[in-house]
Amino acid sequence: MSTSAASHLSPAFPERAAWGTAGRLRAWQAEALGSYLERQPRDFLAVATPGAGKTTFALRVAAELLRRRIVDKITVVAPTEHLKTQWADAAARVGIRLDPRFTNAVGGHSRDFDGVALTYAGVASKPLLHRARTENHKTLVILDEIHHGGDNRSWGDALREAFEPATRRLSLTGTPFRSDTNPIPFVTYVADESGIRRSASDYTYGYGEALRDGVVRPVLFMAYGGGMRWRTRAGDELEARLGQPLTKDMINQAWRTALDPKGQWIGSVLVAADKRLSEVRRHVEDAGGLVIASNQTQARAYARLLHEITGEKPTVVLSDDTGASARIEEFAEGDGRWMVAVRMVSEGVDVPRLAVGVYATNTATPLFFAQAVGRFVRARRRGETASVFVPSVPTLLDHAARLEDERDHALDRPRSAQDPDWVEEDLLAQANTEEKASDALEQMSFEAIESDAEFDHVLFDAEQFGLGTTPGSAEEEEYLGLPGLLEPEQVAHVLRSRQAAAKGGPVQVGQEPAAHRALAATRKELNSLVGAYAKRTGAPHAVVHADLRRACGGPALDTATHEQVSARIDTIRRWFVGRR
Repeated sequence: MSTSAASHLSPAFPERAAWGTAGRLRAWQAEALGSYLERQPRDFLAVATPGAGKTTFALRVAAELLRRRIVDKITVVAPTEHLKTQWADAAARVGIRLDPRFTNAVGGHSRDFDGVALTYAGVASKPLLHRARTENHKTLVILDEIHHGGDNRSWGDALREAFEPATRRLSLTGTPFRSDTNPIPFVTYVADESGIRRSASDYTYGYGEALRDGVVRPVLFMAYGGGMRWRTRAGDELEARLGQPLTKDMINQAWRTALDPKGQWIGSVLVAADKRLSEVRRHVEDAGGLVIASNQTQARAYARLLHEITGEKPTVVLSDDTGASARIEEFAEGDGRWMVAVRMVSEGVDVPRLAVGVYATNTATPLFFAQAVGRFVRARRRGETASVFVPSVPTLLDHAARLEDERDHALDRPRSAQDPDWVEEDLLAQANTEEKASDALEQMSFEAIESDAEFDHVLFDAEQFGLGTTPGSAEEEEYLGLPGLLEPEQVAHVLRSRQAAAKGGPVQVGQEPAAHRALAATRKELNSLVGAYAKRTGAPHAVVHADLRRACGGPALDTATHEQVSARIDTIRRWFVGRR
């Protein structure tokens, strides 16, 4: 076996590296590797945003440990069968031979291999077998997306049983938080000032940092609302507008009505998403799109709609289909327009050419949302952007606005039926248990009658742009027609320019508002931005205002001039994109 090739890995191996980084490790990878080699810990948790290059980092660690004879076998544990093959292919390119076809029934592998690639479920079904394998060799265990180790207590117990004897354990995740309080194996928890134990990573590289480094793409969220009408199980007909203030139950039922394939909402959104994809493909010829569906029935229906819209049959990926992995690989290597999938493409699967997404599922946990958006953020060259179409649901829009937040997995939280994370986590667990059962439950709950779509706004960097309008309108076309290659700063500039134009452009001479009204408007805008920034950073509003005053000068807000307030607005907008 040769490990020399690992020293020459490109930053995002096995896919294309981000602009300006080929031929060397990215800064975060080099720093994390240096920290690991200096400390030589038995356990190491690396948290890196999807698309940052966790595979590269892990393979480099594996190569170094093999070269130094600290370990002589590698075991990779991944969430899905497809990811086992992906890991084996990646490792093979640097001379590390993993067997992704290892089965518990056989219990061994050919001496041609340096180790195996397993799934968490496979380990949980026979932990003592894997413990024996681990004890027989000096083993490095790479736990990919380690948060899956807390999916249920039996899985966690099995992982501890199987890999407690490992010489080294390297845990990786792009989304370290969970909505439940099941402890994640081999992760250290430290109590905060409130006494709540939170996961402590050994190295963290967040989305905000990766965006500033040009490692990931900026994400434009295209939000769509509209009118919905449905019939409840009791026979009552209800209607509401998605995107307007509603009770939680009304939001959920309106949301499900929007996703019904027989209504107009999803069809209109798919048309808009395909227009956006066409615009992106003018600059990125192989750009692809992904629709994430709630269940198999809807996935097939969405595929039929896309076929009608585009004239091209999309790739359909269903998790219980034996050919799913092959279809994902074929799509990743081709130039087809659309793939439709149920959940399994929401995490870990790398299709770097995905640039446009449609979030057509009613799963709303922050974990699942972050995983789903993570499919679109991998950057291959400078200036690529991602566009994700979402229903105007407050929970989703909040997740989108907080995309750069760094979260930890917290234990000791009281479980509350009023906590939406708990409710959605239960729904997700139920849905993942049996997708077909999910189909039946949806049919029993209510009947969607009709729906229509309305373009609400674009959400970028926690700011909203655009005014509500109908699909196909000139204003919607303006946003769908944004260039496919733009730097984050250029995206913000273009969006703000179009927002100003939509509101009527510069104020004409003779129509200037009274000075007190203009000053009040800028103060209101500043307070809104401070509120959003305070929510993102956890800092009190007063502290943010004080920081702005120190950065820009001038008196307190209540005596600041229009120009001084405007300067603070420009400053805090720069802070939002990391230019502080």
